[in-house]
Amino acid sequence: MTLKSQKTRCLVVDDEPLAAGILRKYIGQLEDLELVATCGDAFEAMSLLQREPIDLMFLDIQLPGLTGIGLLKALSRPPAVVLTTAYREYAIEGFELQVLDYLVKPVPFERFLAAVNRFYALYRPPTRLPATMPPPGAAQEHAFLYLKADKKMIKVFLKDISYIESLKDYVRVRTADKVIITYQRISTLEAQLPATMFLRIHRSFIVAIDKISAFNMTAIEVGDTELPIGRQYKNQVLKALGL
Repeated sequence: MTLKSQKTRCLVVDDEPLAAGILRKYIGQLEDLELVATCGDAFEAMSLLQREPIDLMFLDIQLPGLTGIGLLKALSRPPAVVLTTAYREYAIEGFELQVLDYLVKPVPFERFLAAVNRFYALYRPPTRLPATMPPPGAAQEHAFLYLKADKKMIKVFLKDISYIESLKDYVRVRTADKVIITYQRISTLEAQLPATMFLRIHRSFIVAIDKISAFNMTAIEVGDTELPIGRQYKNQVLKALGL
């Protein structure tokens, strides 16, 4: 991210005007994202990437002339990449190329948001990274994610989260001073959180490791709240806690 704007600089590469327009709309809804350009083919995108610093690229696979996969293979130092496509069968190849996420069209806003949150969890703001690998030490002071609640996007810093509770298709995110309920499955949110900072202890609970005040073989205390350790999570929890 550039020091001038402190925003994540985004590039949309898609030859379908409707699909590109949806991504542009989504990007415009998040204050920390900045749309640098929209390209209709891989060659235009390659040229722009040589001129402009890009942090996050939303890349369609089916492009005229050169596919998105072909573009990705041709770049020696690509930005973080989210692949977009109407075809699920490209998912394995995409992840072999270490893409950040894989979105199937039509892209729901919640999935777009999950991809962006994954970017924020893996990459350290406000310094723009030239490589695709996440920086060492995932417990980042300024890392955050967005949660959609009460018809608005709420920025939540990871360091402020105490624990997360599943409410079936919703999750309750607790910080020291507020509670946020958002439409999202706990497994989806778990995938966006760095494992060095958060620990799944139960099918219904994720805790911030640094907020654990005490624990035993069956429960973990976060402040004054006692949370159960699920039977299927017991071994990995105790191992993570050094037992």
